Amino acid sequence: MTCPFCGFNGPRPELHAHLTDTHFDKVETVTNLSQRRYYHLACPSCDDSWKQEIKPRLRDPGFLEEYSREIRVVAFDQFIYHLQAAHDKDEADA
Repeated sequence: MTCPFCGFNGPRPELHAHLTDTHFDKVETVTNLSQRRYYHLACPSCDDSWKQEIKPRLRDPGFLEEYSREIRVVAFDQFIYHLQAAHDKDEADA
């Protein structure tokens, strides 16, 4: 599979690790006015994007920092499913 951000090519597990460790800045975390926290990730190849509430520790001030990598892992996992479904990317691309 090919990374849509930089062209890295490898099997799904390697792409997932690459996205998580190299393109961590593509997953934004936001807090709305009611103090709910979300991650947001946009596809660079189309208009699709994902915004998902980060649970369960709504009020823990250190949660986002402590679990930032895990949040990115989940976001990029959903992103890879999108690449496979919407952009016909699969293991044969590697």
